[in-house]
Amino acid sequence: MPTTQSPPLVTPATALPRMVEPVAWMLAAALLFAAGNATVRHVAMSVPSLEIVFIRNLVSVAFMLPWMLTSGAAPCRAVIAGGRLGLFASRAAITVTAMMAWYYSLAHIPLPTATAISFTTPLFATLGAALFLHERVQARRWGAVFVGLAGVLIVLRPDGGQIDGAFAILMLHCAAAAAALLLTRGLTQTDSIPVVVVYISLFSAPMAGLPALVAPSLFVWIWPTWTEMGWLLLLGGLLTLAQLTMTRALSLAPASAMMPYDYARLPFSALIAWIAFGDMMDLWGWVGAAVIAGSALYTMHRDVAQSRMLRAGNDPEPSRRAA
Repeated sequence: MPTTQSPPLVTPATALPRMVEPVAWMLAAALLFAAGNATVRHVAMSVPSLEIVFIRNLVSVAFMLPWMLTSGAAPCRAVIAGGRLGLFASRAAITVTAMMAWYYSLAHIPLPTATAISFTTPLFATLGAALFLHERVQARRWGAVFVGLAGVLIVLRPDGGQIDGAFAILMLHCAAAAAALLLTRGLTQTDSIPVVVVYISLFSAPMAGLPALVAPSLFVWIWPTWTEMGWLLLLGGLLTLAQLTMTRALSLAPASAMMPYDYARLPFSALIAWIAFGDMMDLWGWVGAAVIAGSALYTMHRDVAQSRMLRAGNDPEPSRRAA
């Protein structure tokens, strides 16, 4: 007797139009990142940046531990067998540098301003790809990089005397984050995103805590209070959930379609900072942020257009690329 198949299960998520669900996930990630950064700004007022990085990565490992104990064992063994631990360690060292610079910056710079300047990270990634990976960068993309840097000057307005050491450290964060982005591009070619996240956290936590053991005279560990520890746990949970949420969005739609929604972090950050800290960004700050975001979006648009040309076999300079 033939069996009748039951109709496929229809959930609210599958009933949504195709692009609505990934956009919702991406906006949720932007909100979580904004909330996490606001938490960093609150905690960094009293807890050193190294300790925040250390505890944040420990919490991330704890969140990912169930995955490691179930489906993650085989992929992790593949990383060890493949001899990629050195590359993961390098990526983690750069990540720790970027996190320390970012957390320090959030303690000394208004959250909306720091968020706006952090959007230069894709521009630094373009610069690094050209200088260190010898990727071909066309004139229009170079133009977008310089326009984005001009947007930074609009935000900072150096004639007003706003540039100080904190802004220099913030630019160090953007450069280090771009380097981490380039390394991640290579790691995700061979390993899944959960494996990359787990190994970076496993290496980053001891790297952040190492100075307290090796050079206690230079770095004095300050034990967080129970209240501060609660904020740190919340911070680790928010940022880990934000990473997983963004990963979910990118698994449902191309990155080129999703990354523009990442700029929602700026209005989210501005709203949270205004409510929590009274921070406000003036009109010129918003103008500079729009210039930075526009240049980064144009750079991404050119990357997508070039990749489509390559897939179609229409490389405008095949002989140069072959060389």
